[in-house]
Amino acid sequence: MDIVLATNNMHKFKELKTILKDYTLHMPEEYGIIFNYEETGTTFFENAIGKALSLYSSLENAGKRIPVIADDSGLVVPALKGEPGIRSARYGSTEKGKKLSAEEKIDFLLSRMKGITDRSAYFVCCMILVAGRDRFFAAQETFHGEIAYFRTGTGGFGYDPVFFIPGINKTVSQLDDEQKNRISHRGKAGRRIHVLLKSLY
Repeated sequence: MDIVLATNNMHKFKELKTILKDYTLHMPEEYGIIFNYEETGTTFFENAIGKALSLYSSLENAGKRIPVIADDSGLVVPALKGEPGIRSARYGSTEKGKKLSAEEKIDFLLSRMKGITDRSAYFVCCMILVAGRDRFFAAQETFHGEIAYFRTGTGGFGYDPVFFIPGINKTVSQLDDEQKNRISHRGKAGRRIHVLLKSLY
């Protein structure tokens, strides 16, 4: 079965392709759709449902009734009052006056964490499956760890190099894809959606 992902992020596409391996995943551009959604929600759920419904509507207008999956995810640091949260993808842009690279966002986060001893943090992923007009399902999961003092590892993307998991004494960037998907926020939410897909189709 075909499913379209409401994203232009190839990292997410690669992860979800592994997590939802029983299905054929597509990017919006494969259907001639230039997908750009402005994330104006105040929660991960609002952004995820907004993206999913927007793409589903675009596909429907093009004569395609295909299930859509969207996710909104981010890093939450309680000691920073929840930063970067829903602004994880654009963290530091306002302060620096430009869109920051992944490396620059990590630098900004580490600068904000200077002098803070409570390094606890967690990732959130809200994933939405739109199965039809006015028909959707949601799963939201978390992944707990700590903010490291410096980068370690070469894998993953985003904040993975500084997200340390005490139980296995590694950052996410030191895990292979299978290990990451087994314990990550996106992996857990994706498996919930996978069960829903099996029950629906």
